[in-house]
Amino acid sequence: MALLLLTQLLNSLAFGMLLFLLALGLSLIFGVARVVNLAHGAFYLLGAYLGLALTQALGSFWLSLFLVPLLVGLLGVLVERFLLRGLHGRELEQVLLTIGLSFVLADLLRAWFGASIRSVPPPGELSGPLFLGPLIYPKYPLFVLATGLLLFLLVRLLLARTPFGIQIRAVTTDPAMASALGIRPAQVSLATFGLGSALAGFGGVVGAPLIALAPGLDAQMTLFALIVVVIGGLGRIEGAFFGALLVGLVDGFGRLFFPQVAMFLIFALMALVLALKPEGLLGRRSA
Repeated sequence: MALLLLTQLLNSLAFGMLLFLLALGLSLIFGVARVVNLAHGAFYLLGAYLGLALTQALGSFWLSLFLVPLLVGLLGVLVERFLLRGLHGRELEQVLLTIGLSFVLADLLRAWFGASIRSVPPPGELSGPLFLGPLIYPKYPLFVLATGLLLFLLVRLLLARTPFGIQIRAVTTDPAMASALGIRPAQVSLATFGLGSALAGFGGVVGAPLIALAPGLDAQMTLFALIVVVIGGLGRIEGAFFGALLVGLVDGFGRLFFPQVAMFLIFALMALVLALKPEGLLGRRSA
């Protein structure tokens, strides 16, 4: 029983870190550009399918892990520049446009790659089990877990120690004051939207060997990302991290002990957090 619980704990943490990879980009985009990007799950799915195609074409998972975020990030820049630029402050139009974009991307992916469920094997270096004393556990979920932790630390370092990170924090806190200080909020929003989209594509490549690819996965991942961001606090990186861990643990142990109501438990968690802290776990209370 102890080994089963430990295995489920590692599974839950790995899934939580995958959700963090997805929610991190959504949180950055909302915090800076003030856009709730409901096409974020479609960017994840696009990254997953592009990763599959490039890995098959180039024979290297690691090369596709480098190239796919660049391609998806470029698409994000184009979307922000040509579709969303005139919609800042118009939330309803943003929601409708990004939902429509997610439908378009999902249909294009279905037309190109088909509607069958695809299982993506992990790279050779990360396939097979790892022997941890009496526990035999696959290598790849541990890689996902380590990747999420590393990315969390890197993004915190980016925001705290680099000029671009300082500009992001300034625009997030007070766009008008940032503009008065010579920062161009529109350019920062464009770069941040591209970065957030790249992170969704990166999450797609990393997550494909963990979760099989299928039509409808984009909507499911968008829902999970929104739940994580709402629980953690809109626009808060640390909130997205801890929110993803909570959702991963509730989902994993819910499926183990209460499989019939596992998804309900996640919504119950979100309702409980919002009842106690309407701004989320680490969100800032509005003045």
